[in-house]
Amino acid sequence: MSTERRAPLDRRRVADAALRLLDEVGLEGLTLRAIAKELDVKAPALYWHFKDKQALLDEMATEMMRRMAAELTADPETPDADWRETLFRRMSGLRAHLLRHRDGAKVYAGTRFTDLSYAEPMEANLRTLVEAGFAPDAAARAWFTAYSYTIGFVIEEQAMGPDPATGTGGYDLDARADRLAAHPLAAESGRVVFQNRDRGFEAGLRAVIAGVAATLL
Repeated sequence: MSTERRAPLDRRRVADAALRLLDEVGLEGLTLRAIAKELDVKAPALYWHFKDKQALLDEMATEMMRRMAAELTADPETPDADWRETLFRRMSGLRAHLLRHRDGAKVYAGTRFTDLSYAEPMEANLRTLVEAGFAPDAAARAWFTAYSYTIGFVIEEQAMGPDPATGTGGYDLDARADRLAAHPLAAESGRVVFQNRDRGFEAGLRAVIAGVAATLL
């Protein structure tokens, strides 16, 4: 019989296991029972830490934020960086983190963080904008606009596939074009919207930032 002692069960350990399992089963397949099995504990043990699945999602999103915050601290911006490039880089980093997990953007969106790990990254983003000449309320609107674009883009990106675990699935663009043959502009838009996601994200984010500069600065 093994005498090896397991680490005590706590919120962070559960969230870490949930994020690993998320990559295998997706958000729909993620249940407290499945996470308990992953941790080799009984399901009721998890209810000491999380009253329901939403409480767990809040902690998972917070753990994702902790990891992002750690990387931001380890890789600070150069002091003389233009605010546009700083905002672009930080939103690109957010997207990269969300893409590390299957359905990562769905987990992240609409949750309530369980600690203040988000505060310093948010403060850094807003400080960059205020120091560039934005009024505080305009800085908040500018940041939230770029943030909302990023979250929304990744939700759609992950929903449309392909499946990150298998590389299969995704939108059949030829079939879509056939269905929309009577609507040539709509048909052709699929090549723009559903291909070259990196380039599409970057082009859209540049447009958002340009709009922010034109209307809020």
